[in-house]
Amino acid sequence: MALYDFGNGLVEAHRHANGGGWVADTAKVADTVYVGSNATVFDYASVSGSAAVYGRARVAGGAEVSGDAMVYGDAKVSGFARVSGNAQVFGSAWVSDEAWVCGDAMVSESATVSGRARVSGDATVSGFARVSGNARVSGLALVFGNARVYGSTLVSGSALVSGDVCFV
Repeated sequence: MALYDFGNGLVEAHRHANGGGWVADTAKVADTVYVGSNATVFDYASVSGSAAVYGRARVAGGAEVSGDAMVYGDAKVSGFARVSGNAQVFGSAWVSDEAWVCGDAMVSESATVSGRARVSGDATVSGFARVSGNARVSGLALVFGNARVYGSTLVSGSALVSGDVCFV
């Protein structure tokens, strides 16, 4: 029995056979998944399909990463968030709560997606942007800079939201 500290004390864990990253025994990680040597999956998180978690990325809580999704760099996926399809979460980005990132969407740099927000299609959220509440970002939409999109706002199509703007 191996023990590893994911930040809240030692728990039973093991190195994943495909990549060598630490996985808590309470988490569910498929053999087909790649978990890089410095990445961690813990609590009751689930990673399946051909997904990859690498760099110093963390998948925690009851979060789910599936399909061909990638979580890498210093990115975090936590709470009951879902990252699926070909979506990518990277840099220092954080997807939390019950947020979803799916399709070919990307969340990068220091961006956060939280609450029950959805980022889908080919949408990108980057920089220090925040998408939260019940907001939806889809299509080819790009949200970046210090932009804030929250409430029940819908940003779609080829929309561009940047700078210090706030959409409620």
